[in-house]
Amino acid sequence: MTFAEIKQRSLSRWETKQRTDKVRIIVGAGTCGQAAGARAVLRAIQASLAKHNLDASITQVGCIGLCYAEPLMDVVKPGQPRLCYGNVTPENAAQIIEDYLLRDNPRPDLALGTLGEGNIPGIPSLKDHPVLGPQVRIALRNCGNLDPRDIDGYIANGAYSGLVRALSMKPEAVIAEIKESGLRGRGGAGFPTGLKWEACRNAPGQPKYLVCNADEGDPGAFMNRALLEGDPHAVLEGMLIGAHAVGAREGYIYVRAEYPLAIEHLNTALAQMHDYGLVGDNIVGSGLSFHLKIKEGAGAFVCGEETALLASIEGKPGIPRVRPPFPAQAGLWGKPTVINNVETWGHVSAIMQKGASWFGGYGARTSKGTKTFSLVGKVARTGLIEVPMGMTLRQIVYDIGGGTSSGKPLKAVQTGGPSGGCLPASLLDLSVDYDSLAQAGAIMGSGGMIVADEDTCMVDLARYFLTFTQSESCGKCVPCRLGTRQMLMILEDITAGRGTPESMELLAELAESVKAGSLCGLGQTTPNPVLTTLRYFRDEYEAHIREKRCPALVCKDLIQYYIQPEKCRACMICLRNCPVEAISGGKRQVHVIDQSRCTKCGTCMDVCPEKFSAVTKLSGQPIPAATPAERSVWQLG
Repeated sequence: MTFAEIKQRSLSRWETKQRTDKVRIIVGAGTCGQAAGARAVLRAIQASLAKHNLDASITQVGCIGLCYAEPLMDVVKPGQPRLCYGNVTPENAAQIIEDYLLRDNPRPDLALGTLGEGNIPGIPSLKDHPVLGPQVRIALRNCGNLDPRDIDGYIANGAYSGLVRALSMKPEAVIAEIKESGLRGRGGAGFPTGLKWEACRNAPGQPKYLVCNADEGDPGAFMNRALLEGDPHAVLEGMLIGAHAVGAREGYIYVRAEYPLAIEHLNTALAQMHDYGLVGDNIVGSGLSFHLKIKEGAGAFVCGEETALLASIEGKPGIPRVRPPFPAQAGLWGKPTVINNVETWGHVSAIMQKGASWFGGYGARTSKGTKTFSLVGKVARTGLIEVPMGMTLRQIVYDIGGGTSSGKPLKAVQTGGPSGGCLPASLLDLSVDYDSLAQAGAIMGSGGMIVADEDTCMVDLARYFLTFTQSESCGKCVPCRLGTRQMLMILEDITAGRGTPESMELLAELAESVKAGSLCGLGQTTPNPVLTTLRYFRDEYEAHIREKRCPALVCKDLIQYYIQPEKCRACMICLRNCPVEAISGGKRQVHVIDQSRCTKCGTCMDVCPEKFSAVTKLSGQPIPAATPAERSVWQLG
């Protein structure tokens, strides 16, 4: 069957499913939506439709990026624009069905906005939404809009047209198109994609392989997962184009087993592609044959490094090897291999659909196109975004993210995952592109972006990230295996008040040694959180070491919880909730915390009524005068 015949059949099926005389209900059922309660919302919708004998189609889609507003539910009435509701509960899902479908009340009080053409009085358009408005969605173009389990919808909306165009071109012309687009690898290093493909095509040896790196292991990162869950066909089409360009007949998608929904949607998409003749032998009669397999990883962070990933596919321990030779020259089973990450393959399909100049029209001078980011941490509007390269940190954090969730001053933005850099508020006008981030001591990474406010201790944050990367070290090379452990021990001493004036110099020296001497990119970037916090937040290290004080009141060994006598009203709430019975006092007696028993859990502060706010934290200063015995018998007036 030719692609034209496949497309005509898909269009016919798609148009039948999109009947204009039928109400359509769309539910965000990606992992983030399900975690927020989307399954319960789906059950409530189905029950409400059955109760009122209403005929409507229900579609489950991936993440549109408004993670802070999940679960999301959209309703499309005939002749009306798509109406989006956020923070939906089973109760108000049923109410929306009744009010909007039966009484024609669109419930503006619950609506986020409208999508597409047309408007509804009193409800804004989502094209002006602070999160969605500034975005340019290329890799995420279909996420949240199409059912990832329905190939007809994707083909009807342009999927695989990039493959058809690529098949009409010589492989060298496809590679030239990718080079012209300026696409750089979105997995972290930012190596030019076209150059990698060219090296693999020109390398001697057969067979050649393609690999999709979907081993996304950064804490707080979910860009690749969301793309695979919401639009697996964008990635799969990109791999087919790459196979034609480099001359590969076999490929692997290496995805961590902790992504069950992504794996499910990939398997469904591959099965449908086989049925439509879009993968396998002689694809759509073009002569191209390409077979794809899914390899589930066991969750080792180091397998995100390309040579460790290849070893894992081969059934060996996931341990990096020395380069060169690079995988494009000698990769899987010693044969030329192209490895790109999920987002890169998604961009490839879009470039071949719309052209290199279109893609290159977005972004910065040396960083073309768009980049997806998971915007998390202490930010008001958490979510998944895709913006043109060159947008500033300020625009991302404040215009899109809405600033800090606490309303307190921003202290830092950490980019690039656990191996990234911590950039201070003074650099908020920094352009987010490969070169600018590198000059500031950070990296693009795969796209994690964590926001920290003034309540974050930067020394403790560096310790946290180093704890993760040190435990995930494969241990093959000495600098990473032992250097990161020594760095972690120094950070633990500093956060515990045992640091010395020499600690910072030793820490910096070790960090530079690990960066210079580690075998793989993961080891080489592991010191970034330490080096950037030493560079931009040295005063916090000084406070921990010289004053034995944590300015952010975070490091447990340097803080004390204290009940202020003048504010205590002897309500006994803190006393009853203390898990270690460290609080003494009675009715009409000021309560006291026994510092020798206190575990610094913070429960007393959490449960103290806001109108009293009697519990506070102190660091680097003694508990105010008066002994616990004296304070315990002070009578309240």
